[in-house]
Amino acid sequence: MTGAALLAIVLSIGGLPAMAAPPSNDTIAGAIPVSLGYSATSDTTEATTDATDAQLNETCGAPATDASVWYSLTVPADSGVIVDVSGSSYSAGVIVGVGTPGALTNVACGPGTVAFSATAGTTYYVLAIDYQGDGSGNGGTLSISFSVAPPPPTLSVTVDPRGTFNSKTGVATLRGSYTCTDADYIDVYGDVAQSVGRIATIRGSFDFFEVGTCDGTSHRWTAEVAPYSGKFKGGKALTVAFSYACGVYQCAEGGFAEQTVQLSGGAK
Repeated sequence: MTGAALLAIVLSIGGLPAMAAPPSNDTIAGAIPVSLGYSATSDTTEATTDATDAQLNETCGAPATDASVWYSLTVPADSGVIVDVSGSSYSAGVIVGVGTPGALTNVACGPGTVAFSATAGTTYYVLAIDYQGDGSGNGGTLSISFSVAPPPPTLSVTVDPRGTFNSKTGVATLRGSYTCTDADYIDVYGDVAQSVGRIATIRGSFDFFEVGTCDGTSHRWTAEVAPYSGKFKGGKALTVAFSYACGVYQCAEGGFAEQTVQLSGGAK
């Protein structure tokens, strides 16, 4: 081979584009250690998926674990944790596991944002994935953050001892108050039963839903109770109200407020 031919081969090889490489945390062995407050963006278009991803996904059921990358989190004190990948440029999701690689136990999973309770000293492996919810592509720009979950919601509900009924329709109207904190919404539902005569019982149910009112102050609520049969009338009705308020991390059960309500005539 002549020198010119050899030079041509060397130049040809040198002119080839470099092959793109998967990110350093493409596998669990390269998981990036993070702490609460960590946030970052990264390119996952060259990330892959493997058997460890598939094993953790067995009990999650995400449709795909493409373009997956790993993080590890250990908290110094028990804490609620929120992992958010909703700002990514593709359909990103999160699967959280504990244990050893290849034998991880699923703690939480879901699209966009997940929350879980972390125990101090335990290492949690966090897998960010492209679950292909957009139907195409492999990853993109991953935006991920780890933050402390807000305090658990609180909730209390009361039912007023007096209500009204519509003599024409038989619909009863109940009122009360509620106070809640650290929740996105409140939902209160309950059943009402009224004995009419010796054997007849009129039954109905109610529900009300409010968003953005869990600010720690007292709010009034009103709900109409449509009877299943017959009509509510003047007199006493037993009310059992169940309630709950939910935030991004968890829900608070309000239990029930059992109240005998005196119904009086209202609109006709």
